[in-house]
Amino acid sequence: MDEGEAPPYHVHHGKEDSPFVMISDHAGRMVPERLGDLGLPPDEWDRHIAYDIGIREVGRHLQQALGCLLVEQVYSRLVIDCNRAAGHPTSIPPVSDGAPVQGNQGLSAAERQQREDAILHVYHDEIERHLSQRNLDETLFVSLHSFTPAMQDGLARPWHIGLLHDHDPHSARLMKELLEGEGNLCVGDNQPYVLNTQNEYSVPYHAGRRNLPALEIEIRQDLISDGAGQRLWAERLARLLPCFWERRKDMA
Repeated sequence: MDEGEAPPYHVHHGKEDSPFVMISDHAGRMVPERLGDLGLPPDEWDRHIAYDIGIREVGRHLQQALGCLLVEQVYSRLVIDCNRAAGHPTSIPPVSDGAPVQGNQGLSAAERQQREDAILHVYHDEIERHLSQRNLDETLFVSLHSFTPAMQDGLARPWHIGLLHDHDPHSARLMKELLEGEGNLCVGDNQPYVLNTQNEYSVPYHAGRRNLPALEIEIRQDLISDGAGQRLWAERLARLLPCFWERRKDMA
């Protein structure tokens, strides 16, 4: 990136005694100036291929309500996906959901390395810096995402929210019970995606290798595409996450 451009993270600082550390890997859709528009027309930048629709606003409302740390990734997942390990085949997609990304095609190893060094590693180093300063016995790692209402073949996804897990299924089960207690929610268990070290990076890297309690939360994008939905889901999670944390500690 050129001098003066934004770093790949935006940090919203929280109260020191908050147990929640939140990250948002796909909050932003900025592009370093030298990459231009990656060869994509303007309307493609409004699609889910560029960022997780609605999740930045949900995260910010939730951070304000909980008073916790939130680290957002500000560059588009089309530049580099910060929820993929360096070198992952989908890390810098040449085609995304049918849209050719010309600026990602034919990249050399050096060009890929530039994006990893400038964005991927810097973002995750910032998360690591904050975790290294915390009492990890009193920390819940929360990764925020959103997903499309239908798959590429048009098949509808019925879940309002999904809880992804790998090393910590206990937390996902407990949070699922609380969400289902709302009475009208379809909650996915490792749906619409499965979390594992092959297809995801952030939770396994920061929480899995530390055996840190973790939740990866996926909210369906049509439910958070406007301000009312974003506030509703942030208020719901702000109410349930402290309940979850108290129950989890009681059961430990």
